[in-house]
Amino acid sequence: VQLVESGGGLVKPGGSLRLSCATSGSIFSTYVMGWYRQAPGKQRELVARIISGGVTNYADSVKGRFTMSKDNAKNTAYLQMNSLKPEDTAVYYCNANWIFGGREYWGQGTQVTVSA
Repeated sequence: VQLVESGGGLVKPGGSLRLSCATSGSIFSTYVMGWYRQAPGKQRELVARIISGGVTNYADSVKGRFTMSKDNAKNTAYLQMNSLKPEDTAVYYCNANWIFGGREYWGQGTQVTVSA
């Protein structure tokens, strides 16, 4: 499984970005897809993930501002980020976790910087 993120960049506070995670095949039925982020000097943290049944979990810090979605036809997961804050600055990683356990894959990460 290969994951390739794109869409990061520099944005002003209050702005929006959409991250994309292109996967190497049709994996959504057997992998839980998630977005994580890691800010300098901090541990990597979960931002959002889509679990079984299409339910999406969000970190409290992004609820109401971020939306995760998947396009099965394009084998791509997205993270729409609105009302961005400086504290959202981090490297964002796409993650695929096999639903049966024991296999986990990460993308290379994409930098998101929120600054005036």
